[in-house]
Amino acid sequence: MNTHSLPRGLREAANDDVVETPRDARAAAANPAPAARPKRPWWPWLKRGLSIAFFVAVAWLLVEYGQHIDWDDVLASLQNLPAPALLAAVGFAVASHLLYSCFDLIGRRYTGHTLKTPIVMAVNFISYAFNLCIGSLVGGVGFRYRLYSRLGLPMGVITRIVSMSMLTNWLGYKLLAGFLFVVHPLALPPSWHMGNHGLQWIGAGLMAISLAYIVACWRAGDHTWNVRGHELYLPPWRMAVLQMAISCVNWSLMAAIIWVLLQQKVPYTDVLTVLLVGAIAGVVLHVPAGLGVFEAVFIALLSHRIAEGQLLAALLGYRSVYYIGPLVIAALMYLAMEVRARRLRKKAHIAPA
Repeated sequence: MNTHSLPRGLREAANDDVVETPRDARAAAANPAPAARPKRPWWPWLKRGLSIAFFVAVAWLLVEYGQHIDWDDVLASLQNLPAPALLAAVGFAVASHLLYSCFDLIGRRYTGHTLKTPIVMAVNFISYAFNLCIGSLVGGVGFRYRLYSRLGLPMGVITRIVSMSMLTNWLGYKLLAGFLFVVHPLALPPSWHMGNHGLQWIGAGLMAISLAYIVACWRAGDHTWNVRGHELYLPPWRMAVLQMAISCVNWSLMAAIIWVLLQQKVPYTDVLTVLLVGAIAGVVLHVPAGLGVFEAVFIALLSHRIAEGQLLAALLGYRSVYYIGPLVIAALMYLAMEVRARRLRKKAHIAPA
């Protein structure tokens, strides 16, 4: 029989490979197939358990260490900080945050989006302030995705901005730390019984990575490659040099804050080296804001040269002017941007990146 002569419903059924009868349909509805049990991988639970154990261990170490600190001495050292040192520290902190807020302007040049400079700097400042206090995943990444997406940028563009900002920060870190480790290795405490040759080898490797990036951008910059379905774009060499320059200056400004709060009793290059060591230690251990780890590195490397009370007072002052103060300002700015996000998005007129 020609199926074109059949009614429409039967014709559609005749063209199917398997036709389900009403009785079969009722039976399937009455006895649905058991749903497959979702797999419960053990690895996420292990990671959570290890993370909890690690934070408990860190908390215990901080409590144990805090019992041996003369907090009256720390408070007295804070009260004795001269006003010019505090003002200089605030000035260096403002300069550092303003400079870091320009990192996403490189990302704007890199991606070609059209958000205005004040808005880009505001988003960058907010994300950096939260990044310092609660970690890069929530602060540096989460807040950028939240704010930039509300301002109209697509996810792919935001990903490139975040990647470029992180690359800028750590390229300068590698170059500066590598140079200091090679040229001016830190004098380690006498109790460590370890030379500086290992530190110099690490410094040489860090410098090689940064210089290789510059050479790659010089030889093959401003080109795009497709690697397994992903686009890889190297910026022009001038942009790469700018990335390294502003990152190195930013790390140097951060060290200057602690140096003036220590009233210049420790050479600046030593403070900068210890700051770089403490920064990477906090990242490796995944401790938000490097809390406890940063202070422990400074005490381990400099307590044989300066009193612990004065050292801790300078570090507490550093956290106040570089972490806590900017965080309060960033929280207010974030609330304002959330309230005005729709209006800002209308004014943005985002062009295709």
